[in-house]
Amino acid sequence: MSVIPETPAAPTEADLLQQLPEDERQRIQDRWRIYQLRHHPSWWRRLLLFLSLIGPGILVMIADNDAGGVITYAQTGAMYGIGFFIPFLLLMIPVAYIVQEMTVRLGAVTHRGHAEMIWGRYGAFWGVFSLLDLTVANILTLVTEFIGIRVGMSIFSVPPFLSVPVAWIFVASIMIFLHYSTWERLALWIAAGNIIFVPLAIAAHPDWSQVVAAIGNWHIPADAALGAFTYVILANLGTTIAPWMLFFEQSSVVDKGLTIHDIPSGQADTAIGSLSMGIIAIAIVVLTGTLVYGHADAANFDIQAILRILRQSSLGSIGTALFALGLVEAGLIAAIAITASTSWAVGEALKLPRSLNLRPQRALPFYLSGILSAAMAAMVVLIPHIPLGFLNLTVQVIASIFMPAAMLFLLMLLNDRDIMGSYINRPWQNYSAFAIVGFLILANGLYGYTVVFPSS
Repeated sequence: MSVIPETPAAPTEADLLQQLPEDERQRIQDRWRIYQLRHHPSWWRRLLLFLSLIGPGILVMIADNDAGGVITYAQTGAMYGIGFFIPFLLLMIPVAYIVQEMTVRLGAVTHRGHAEMIWGRYGAFWGVFSLLDLTVANILTLVTEFIGIRVGMSIFSVPPFLSVPVAWIFVASIMIFLHYSTWERLALWIAAGNIIFVPLAIAAHPDWSQVVAAIGNWHIPADAALGAFTYVILANLGTTIAPWMLFFEQSSVVDKGLTIHDIPSGQADTAIGSLSMGIIAIAIVVLTGTLVYGHADAANFDIQAILRILRQSSLGSIGTALFALGLVEAGLIAAIAITASTSWAVGEALKLPRSLNLRPQRALPFYLSGILSAAMAAMVVLIPHIPLGFLNLTVQVIASIFMPAAMLFLLMLLNDRDIMGSYINRPWQNYSAFAIVGFLILANGLYGYTVVFPSS
């Protein structure tokens, strides 16, 4: 009697899902939750949908108010008061949005990170150029984050050899051991601490009529030395738009799994982040412009001197301690974002498995590139007697110098109809972006002139 072999059962959807790579499996599960929320009519589910889709835009913008940014804004208010830089920072809100919104569309349409797009479209030479540009800028920017952590924790008598390594270990650990969605939510909770600067600015009791008047009476301070003033403008530009932000938000959009249907939510996410960034930046300038401006130590780029003045002011010890905690939080959230942007860019360029959904044993080279760059920056900050304030401003200026090249690659990609289809830039977006690039080049050229001819 012959036995008829049983026909093997067709694989189920769960079986097929398990056969996919780990990062793809996690992304599909996340997208399935989004699909269910999108096709449910209740307002509660629509709110949950929006909360599920936001993240990259808010995170990149709040991380942009990093420790280097906080120090730069504090130094700006201390040196120039409330006048010129309040309307300047208001102008930076749409500038930041215009730049970062392009990365949302590019990531959602192509499902490719920024570094991968440059390598694939323009070849290895420009790919290497953009990667080196980013890596150097990221390491330098990470130096400012660990400066903020070092200075902030020193208020609580924590020595640098303890605060800086512990911060690095924390950044490395959550990157390696958390899935993208958990990593993003934890980072957003940390980023929420950035809001502390708003009540501190209110507690400084500024003259709000002077703040409003600054907006309607925008002029360069009469006693401003051209070289130092241009230097501070470049530093503020460098902390508002930086190369790492382009790579981070686009790769974050890809790792999160956003599609063209999610572009409106991504744009809203970026708009909320841009507005939050501007409000917090202005609050810091108002704070130090009210309490520190005019002091003898205010013009020497020394953040530690600014903290000493704040302690002696109406803010007192408690307010200064809260400012220091905000500085630590700013450094921590930016270090988290910048380290990830390095890993994503290197992973895309070298075609490594690249996702925060991957376990470390499968993607160790991907994780190592970001973690080692952060370690290099942390070691620089531990050098004894290093001029922290001057180093911070210098890094922001360098970031603004690197930005035009990064912007030009972004613009070429956003105007490539073969890549973007109907999602290419509109004329007004191109005009705005080229105006931003032009202003960056002009400011860089002006600063270079003042360096070469300091007495003119």
